[in-house]
Amino acid sequence: MCYNMKGERRINMKNTKMKISFILNIIIVLMTVFAFIMMFTGFKFMYGPETTIASSTVGRFRFFTIDSNLLMGIAALLFIIQEWKVLTGKQKRIAKRFYVYKLMATCAVGLTFIIVFFYLGRITPNGFFSIYMNQNLFFHGLIPLLSMINFVLYEKTNELWMRHTFMSMIPVVVYAMYYVTNILLHVENNHVSPTYDWYWFVQNGVTKVIVVLPMIFVLTYFIGFILMRLNKRCSVLKEL
Repeated sequence: MCYNMKGERRINMKNTKMKISFILNIIIVLMTVFAFIMMFTGFKFMYGPETTIASSTVGRFRFFTIDSNLLMGIAALLFIIQEWKVLTGKQKRIAKRFYVYKLMATCAVGLTFIIVFFYLGRITPNGFFSIYMNQNLFFHGLIPLLSMINFVLYEKTNELWMRHTFMSMIPVVVYAMYYVTNILLHVENNHVSPTYDWYWFVQNGVTKVIVVLPMIFVLTYFIGFILMRLNKRCSVLKEL
């Protein structure tokens, strides 16, 4: 009897955790859609000095901020579908590949959050808070924070291992290939215009890429590793 009660309690805890994750993923998707609508339409609900990201439609997708948030929005949508199937009894569990993809997306927006907060927010000409105005409040702050909280506390899985922390680096590695190639194609006298070096990583010389790139990779791996470890240890509904 005690064993059955413990088993039922564990199942109830898992369901509660998944229901919370389901709700948070819906919120993430809605915020992503709303932020993209704001970006494309120019709608504003905050007024003051603002750091914009791009003027043309295609140009916006050169920013890792946009790419990582789009990746996160898709990951949250996939989880909504999978969690609904589990909660309604259509399937027993969420496949490991969805957790791996969620880790990749969460790591990507986690990197966005850290780079913006500790670096870009402090060098932008319009001041720190200008980079959190309107759609950027969601892209740079709310979506990354809620995504990391959700993954760590409510999407607990025992199927992620150390090798998956390397897989979490894939979006950053792919983007770095594009960014570095773009820089090298626009070098003039060991200098690259901020038009092509929009994160100002090599404004003190192109050779700085040799230092910056490994730092970004190490930071990305560290974020993925921390997210994976916290997912295993810090769930507020950890199995008893």
